[in-house]
Amino acid sequence: MSLDVSPALLEQAERGEVDEADFVDCVKNSLPYAWEMVSSLVARLQVDGGAFADNQTPPPDEQARGQLLRAMASNAIRGAMERHFGVRLAFQNCHRVAVFPLDASADERLERFTSIRGQLLNQSPVLRDC
Repeated sequence: MSLDVSPALLEQAERGEVDEADFVDCVKNSLPYAWEMVSSLVARLQVDGGAFADNQTPPPDEQARGQLLRAMASNAIRGAMERHFGVRLAFQNCHRVAVFPLDASADERLERFTSIRGQLLNQSPVLRDC
């Protein structure tokens, strides 16, 4: 299971309307490694500025890697995190997460990061089975 959904949150979903703040809390508690990764990148972007902040350190174990993959692969989770933090998220390989500001100043860099060329240049035999 990717999220530890409380009975109350499940009940909200069954009724039709889900409070996004409750969903964000569920994500934060269910995927702490992924949450901390994004949170630290957002803080770094705010402190350092620039077009983006990214992580290039592989997760410490398979559980952490799984959390990161679930967070980045789910449109609902990823979208909720983007709205919560006020950033755009990008993802390469099994661990390279990047945060970009919402304003147009980072559009060109985001496009390069998410391009086919960017993906190919970020490959490494070490990451082949990540």
